Amino acid sequence: MKIAAVIPAYNVGKYIGRTIESVLAQTRPADEIIVVDDGSTDDTAEKIESFGDKVKLIRQQNAGASVARNTGIEAATSEWIALLDGDDEWLPHHLQNQEHILKNNPDLHWSTANFKFCYCADKTQKNQSDPDAMRTALSDKQYLEEYFQAFINHTTGCTDTIIVKRQILFEAGLFTPDQPMANDLDMWWRIAYLCPRIGCSPEPAAIYHLHVANSITKVHKSPSILADLIEKHIQIAKDHNAYHRFRPCAEHLLRFWIHKYFFDERISEIRPLTDRFPHILPLGYHTILRILTISPRTTTALMPTLQMINRLLRLKV
Repeated sequence: MKIAAVIPAYNVGKYIGRTIESVLAQTRPADEIIVVDDGSTDDTAEKIESFGDKVKLIRQQNAGASVARNTGIEAATSEWIALLDGDDEWLPHHLQNQEHILKNNPDLHWSTANFKFCYCADKTQKNQSDPDAMRTALSDKQYLEEYFQAFINHTTGCTDTIIVKRQILFEAGLFTPDQPMANDLDMWWRIAYLCPRIGCSPEPAAIYHLHVANSITKVHKSPSILADLIEKHIQIAKDHNAYHRFRPCAEHLLRFWIHKYFFDERISEIRPLTDRFPHILPLGYHTILRILTISPRTTTALMPTLQMINRLLRLKV
């Protein structure tokens, strides 16, 4: 079993050394380490070159995270691809744990793990999921039967914890170059239509660093991009006879984004989401949101009251 670590990097000279060191520190070494410099204008490439022949550096003109990941995947010769962003890091046992899961379950085509959020400004860390709750969800297995349900339950990890067969990435169509936000979700959903079952480790496998300026994967927040993604996948799911599987995931994500826009005081951006997806959101929920978004300024002024409504209506997912 050969594993390639594929790392897209853009202007992460401050962090890329830490990222590569975390790969080199794996208790089960990666067979290849491929870093794609996506047209950085800082010292990212120089920092990568300092690791010598331990790392394969590929330089390209700036084209975005999707293209950078695809470049690394296409250059890899290993059967398995493990992804890691250029400003994040793996914990030491990540590849060893994933290899154990995949060898024990040879029918699996991909696997993931728990991870830690690092609130960089506060220098604190928090598990994305409770490891004990994940163990309960797994029961005595090392995999989850349905990716989309696992996504709703926050047990699908993040891009930094995904390891997937290279062949499956090609079968699903690789990362979409013109998907500026959530290009990883777009990819995982397309794989999930083909391979619902996913391996899973409850042990944190990576550290996802928040509040990193100009990250290649963390800069776009437009609701129209998110809505386009949902709309696109409604059709893809129907084409795969998987709409019944995808719909709860779409509702979950819409509720999450709507809640976030409420409490980020971006209320004017909620109406376009509710208007585009009346068939996804429950009728009562949809109606209340339309009322609350008639006057964004008034709603903002009533935020303390809305927090109470939020708790009563369970707007927060």
